[in-house]
Amino acid sequence: MIMRTTYLKTAQIVLTVLALLFCISLQAQNMSASYVTISGVVKDKKNNKKLEYVSISVPGTNIATITNTDGFFSIKVNNALEVKTLDISHIGYQNLRYAVSDADLGHEITIYMTSNSNLLKEIVVHPVDARELVEQAIQKVPENNSADVNMLTGFYRETIRKRRNYINISEAVLDIYKSPYTKDVYNDKVQVYKGRKLISPKVSDTLIVKFQGGPSLSVFVDVVKNPDLFLDRKTLDHYKYEYDGVAMINERPHFVIKFEPQVNLPYALHYGKLFIDRESLAFSRAEFSLSMDDRNKATQAILRRKPFKMHFKPEEVSFVVTYKQQDGRTYLNYIYNEVKFKCDYKRKLFSTGYTIVSEMVVTNRKTENVNKIPNKEAFKTNQILSEKVQNFYDPNFWEDYNIIEPTESLENAVNKLKKQHNN
Repeated sequence: MIMRTTYLKTAQIVLTVLALLFCISLQAQNMSASYVTISGVVKDKKNNKKLEYVSISVPGTNIATITNTDGFFSIKVNNALEVKTLDISHIGYQNLRYAVSDADLGHEITIYMTSNSNLLKEIVVHPVDARELVEQAIQKVPENNSADVNMLTGFYRETIRKRRNYINISEAVLDIYKSPYTKDVYNDKVQVYKGRKLISPKVSDTLIVKFQGGPSLSVFVDVVKNPDLFLDRKTLDHYKYEYDGVAMINERPHFVIKFEPQVNLPYALHYGKLFIDRESLAFSRAEFSLSMDDRNKATQAILRRKPFKMHFKPEEVSFVVTYKQQDGRTYLNYIYNEVKFKCDYKRKLFSTGYTIVSEMVVTNRKTENVNKIPNKEAFKTNQILSEKVQNFYDPNFWEDYNIIEPTESLENAVNKLKKQHNN
């Protein structure tokens, strides 16, 4: 059976279990000769720790990427732009403008960031009514978020692990049509421009977990655009809000508001934190998880069907959504999702753990001459990415598109799976 996941307006994730076997290969990336690549690692200046999910962008453009969990990044820029600097930003750290020299091109650079903890000590915060603050931030969404149509370019990756072993890796470059934030989320569309997959050929891995509508994360998990997740005024009473201090994002102080369910409903709600810009009241970040207080409700939220004799136990469904401020507006920047669960059959003594990780980063944004993605070309929420993309062996597959660089463990997994296909 195939395990599938979809993101609906109700914030429920639907999984389906089905037996399936795939063969594939994944290759490394190169760039177009008309582009230069700047790559390196970002570290904490004090303790030398590698920093994950650091935003890397080119000033004066909409070109951007992030570091992976190993702190590594690469960013491709057209030669005509003659890039001289990179803007580096990360939650809890001082912004940095890194000067790029000719010597940096073709070599891995190391960028050090400084914590802005001292700035936090200087901030004076008056008593905050957390619920009222959230309501005010919701009211200011039309003012703080894009009022125009945008076409985003995004890189999306989903990986599936059976215990510690990768059994499915799917990647794609996306076109994401974003209507103004005053419009309904269902005006937004996603189209897969190009993609590839690598799936374990082992018979023992025929139980495969896959996302149904995975690339649609970029639409339906945009919590500001899709308030039905938990920011609808009608559902605010379902949650209790509490002030949880101040955090620095892009060198701007943000209120941190915790929320948790305070009512008992027939379906699972969420726990999480909201990061609200103290000056503009814009939502800059949301961290949230599906409540596991009642495992039956959580199961109902994410499981569509399974084999009759299989036990299914959800363990975690979590999200991180970030937004980037530019020219007085905030735009969708990055989405991370992790789903953990266990499956076992009634006659087996031990269950098998599965982990799905999906992430999408916006690597470019276009605001002029934007055409809406036709419905027939849009990626549907009932479609599966690995069934829509082909097996690729071209080492230049990504061309000049920016991606989230694979971690060392992911690269090792890719090489291992490729060897299995060649044997």
